[in-house]
Amino acid sequence: MDFPQTPADMRVDAAWLAAHVDDPTVRLVEIDVSPAGYSAGHIPGAVFWNAYTDLREVDYRPISAAKMQELFSRSGLTRDATVVFYGYGAHLGVWLLGSHGHRRLRLMDGSRDQWKTTGNAWSTEPVAPTRSHNALPPQDAFFSSLEDVRGMVGRRDRVIVDTRTKAEYDGERFWPSGATEGAGRAGHIPGAVHVPIELLRTEHGDFRNPEVMRQALSDRGITPETEIVTYCTIGNRASQAWFALQRLLEYRDVRVYYGSWAEWGTHSDTPIEN
Repeated sequence: MDFPQTPADMRVDAAWLAAHVDDPTVRLVEIDVSPAGYSAGHIPGAVFWNAYTDLREVDYRPISAAKMQELFSRSGLTRDATVVFYGYGAHLGVWLLGSHGHRRLRLMDGSRDQWKTTGNAWSTEPVAPTRSHNALPPQDAFFSSLEDVRGMVGRRDRVIVDTRTKAEYDGERFWPSGATEGAGRAGHIPGAVHVPIELLRTEHGDFRNPEVMRQALSDRGITPETEIVTYCTIGNRASQAWFALQRLLEYRDVRVYYGSWAEWGTHSDTPIEN
């Protein structure tokens, strides 16, 4: 499967952003699970997407294509704009918009704080983008639904990759934080191979050396020819793994189960192991 751009095109640093922050063809989106950091200071002109309230329904199901279109439009994004994601959920944004066919994507990989530590100033100015009217195409092959993953369970020619912590995989926790309010059933999808995201990313948030990542995957029987779907809790770690496999290691067939455990673990009829 092909994705719009090469790895070198997609990852940018704070210096690149500083040089393009006033470019009218560039749009910035910060993604996080809370608006607190964004409200305290954000890159000038950036809009904010909440990984829960903007990208999930109240029952944690992924938003529909129609709601994704609404978010795209009210964020002032257009089909000819270069959209740059940064923050906690940057990889989720790149994967999600790429899965909806957007062809101009960039990513400031790593901590959002690199903007400030390289000498740039945060903005607290409200951002009110002009609404766009561009239509997004349907989701493509990088997206896997609950029913897609249900059909993969027990198939030896497919690999489901769980990128969560051992405590989540073993069923000791539903949410990564250990919070119990609103939690569903803990455990993992039957047959899922455990590849915690720490095997692919360092404690500083950088991707590990490609050969180190390849070895970690190979040790678990995952090869470039394998058909893979990744998942985590809300799709963020899963999209980081997707980026590593599909963009940096050039694995051929990698998808993200966007619903992830927030969806699977709250359904009453999905099979679970722990």
